[in-house]
Amino acid sequence: MSGPSNVKEQPITDLRQLVEFHASGARPREQWAIGTEHEKFGFRLDDLRPPTYEGERGIEAMLRGLTRFGWQPVEEKGKLIALLRDSASVTLEPAGQLELSGAPLENIHDTCCETSLHLKEVKTVAEELGLGFLGMGFQPKWRRDEMPWMPKGRYKIMREYMPKRGNLGLDMMTRTCTVQVNLDFANEAHMAKQFRVSLALQPIATALFADSPFTEGKPNGFQSFRSNIWTDTDPDRTGMLDFVFDEGFGFERYVDYLLDVPMYFVYRNGEYIDASGQSFRDFLKGKLPALPGALPTLKDWADHMTTAFPEVRLKKYLEMRGADGGPWNRLCALPAFWVGLLYDDAALDAAWDLVKDFSMEERHALRDGVPRHALKLPFRGATVRELALEALKISGQGLARRNRLNRTGASEAVFLEPLIEFALANETPAERKLKLFHGEWGGSIDPLFREFAY
Repeated sequence: MSGPSNVKEQPITDLRQLVEFHASGARPREQWAIGTEHEKFGFRLDDLRPPTYEGERGIEAMLRGLTRFGWQPVEEKGKLIALLRDSASVTLEPAGQLELSGAPLENIHDTCCETSLHLKEVKTVAEELGLGFLGMGFQPKWRRDEMPWMPKGRYKIMREYMPKRGNLGLDMMTRTCTVQVNLDFANEAHMAKQFRVSLALQPIATALFADSPFTEGKPNGFQSFRSNIWTDTDPDRTGMLDFVFDEGFGFERYVDYLLDVPMYFVYRNGEYIDASGQSFRDFLKGKLPALPGALPTLKDWADHMTTAFPEVRLKKYLEMRGADGGPWNRLCALPAFWVGLLYDDAALDAAWDLVKDFSMEERHALRDGVPRHALKLPFRGATVRELALEALKISGQGLARRNRLNRTGASEAVFLEPLIEFALANETPAERKLKLFHGEWGGSIDPLFREFAY
């Protein structure tokens, strides 16, 4: 989740400013970049419990330890809550999940090097503190009430508001981890095509990355319980955004959607002011109950857009949000999958041909069925596995045509290999963990922390 935005405090005097804010993200192809984010669960090596914020082995100590690598501290009311280095950041999710928001980079090779360096730095500090870190979609062992809370103002507001709009919002905050990639667009028409393709294929990514089959030490009946959680978090700000497939969709229609997403807060003078459930449209009129007479700025808009959680999210770039967190090689596979599909024109055309005749009902059936059944979900006389194999083929061809090679001459397509292996075997990471649980782990979840830690 985001912190306060870095957008200038420019007053909003016309709705066109909001449309232009998103449109200003358009870039020529030679400037397209790749920004990868991933979250991970911390745990104490001795008792597997998540570390609290305070204490000699807490998350604050973890962040301070990372400053030896040139990360600059960011504080909120005297509490260390984030780190900055160059164009990257390390931030805290509500229960102390550690997130790397990577710098905008030119290719997947660079992204993978960035991820590898970060995990090496984290491991160095964590071992000194008796901590480990785990990549999965959902906390496999601990109850919601056993998860700590981080001292960030926006999380307090969300914590109080979430239960009013769904049953699993607090689980989303405290017990989930994801990996996502942020990608550029050339213009409005290109954005719309990318948006449609990525929204239709987001369930395919969910299936390939499905890795959250346990809740409180037992199988939960899902392969991506993280994905299922979003279906009961807050209907006002989640979902598949059917309007994206309407004729004429563009920046203006997305702005209309965001204006109807209820607010969480306004950030003023270092304070989060509770505006939960209130309307940004009222804010534009100076009628926000939380700040009577005040008018919003573009910074307020940038903050507000981070409180919508659809499967694909538009800012000044597009965010792919459908995948469970995972180990190092899948953190590289996620950006590779989407870059191959969306950054090559022929691949984007082929991907659109694959999904353009999906009905709204079919798109929803994929979204609703994949969390439980993943690759084995039936679809059009076959299964999601066949869709996944075709999407991976298109992505691999797109990456090959990009021809971004590493020092050994390998293209970015090499990073798709773990996903291809899952699809060919018709077996997700979740299913492999379930086999271990019922087999050599003897019905205990504890070995997972040892065998799958970074």
